Amino acid sequence: MTDEELKELIESVSLEAFGKSFLHIARFNSRLRTTGGRYILSNHSIEINPLVLELYGTEELVGVIKHELCHYHLHIEGRGYRHRDADFRELLKRTSSPRFCQPLTEKNKKTYSIYVYECTSCKLLYNRRRRMDVRKYRCGKCAGQIVVVQAVK
Repeated sequence: MTDEELKELIESVSLEAFGKSFLHIARFNSRLRTTGGRYILSNHSIEINPLVLELYGTEELVGVIKHELCHYHLHIEGRGYRHRDADFRELLKRTSSPRFCQPLTEKNKKTYSIYVYECTSCKLLYNRRRRMDVRKYRCGKCAGQIVVVQAVK
């Protein structure tokens, strides 16, 4: 889908759901990471994350567009356009717009390397996320030498 097709879709959704026309710029912005779209107050444009269309399809895209159009129309009318405003929440309900979009990233799901060390004397195991220099450290229980048992990436 191109930016022109996106603008046409936003214009049709605006007329259908809000009964008002969308008169400003609409475009895809691939630099958006965690949000489905954004309404820019300074120039009244709407930017949409292309991942919404790729991952979830047209139905979710229309939901994100409705959400951003709620910001757009309320801001232009001089009413409460922020998420916490009653006008905004009421318009979301009236137009069946979602409050949040589907997650676009695997948030806080880092994959950690796991290193397992063992004391040669007392066989105590140490599980670590970071590598450690076994020449610098000794066992905290018996002061024995530590060796690497397993390094899983």
